[in-house]
Amino acid sequence: MRIFLNEHELDVSEDATLQSIRREHKPDADIAIVNGFPCQPDYRLQPQDSIVLIRRGEQPTHQELSALMMARHTPGVHARISRATVGIAGAGGLGSAIAGALARLGVGRLIIADYDVIEPSNLNRQQYFVDQIGMPKVEALQQNLLRINPTVEVSAIHRRITADTVAHYFATVDVMTEAFDAAAEKAMLVSSFLQQFTTTPLVAASGVAGYGPANSIRTTRVTEHLYLVGDGCSAAQPGQGLMSPLVGIAAHHQANAVLRLLLGENPAPPMSDDSCDENE
Repeated sequence: MRIFLNEHELDVSEDATLQSIRREHKPDADIAIVNGFPCQPDYRLQPQDSIVLIRRGEQPTHQELSALMMARHTPGVHARISRATVGIAGAGGLGSAIAGALARLGVGRLIIADYDVIEPSNLNRQQYFVDQIGMPKVEALQQNLLRINPTVEVSAIHRRITADTVAHYFATVDVMTEAFDAAAEKAMLVSSFLQQFTTTPLVAASGVAGYGPANSIRTTRVTEHLYLVGDGCSAAQPGQGLMSPLVGIAAHHQANAVLRLLLGENPAPPMSDDSCDENE
């Protein structure tokens, strides 16, 4: 009968057990998972069972990691994602979470630009660690992403992005994301990018502050190639700061929009005329 061992097809005898497979193929494995769950060594294998044998501290090779992701995403989806390049302007609460989600998806290349360094106050919503305080955000994020998925190519640009440099840094992207905090920087990035790249989709964010209802965050289509995530009105101000849950929800809306665009899907219906209502 046929089973899958660490995502590779394997023909085994009808009376094979988990213990016999481990003994033959990876006797030093500390952990054995069958179909997503820990299992007893005497478990008798069934056709099409998926077994993962793990030795604690062992890191999969790039080929093994790619095979594992392909199995989760299906080969066709993974192939399209792994060839893609995504730009991220800003490496704060939105950008660092977008990057983490895309790295876990297996996006082939991420181009991330931010001029800022990590401050203690950033840790309330940004994907960094205490021992990274003082580091340039893009350098720390690059380190963290490669720990998540070493097969992803990460280009870290420690520069302030201006209208004159947008095209220089992001000319090769398949999808662009805007993840700045300041309204002026957001407007600059959106305007400059859409003027210079008229057919490349851009996913921006506006209105992600506070602790309003999660469902207030939505993805809308503004123009043919511009998508906007957020509630459109909740700006950071005294008494309404940027907080991890809502910022994280918005970031993952953006990452999901990127994924759908890479797969040729529409992330959202056309923008409606709904007003911003905290009770929505």
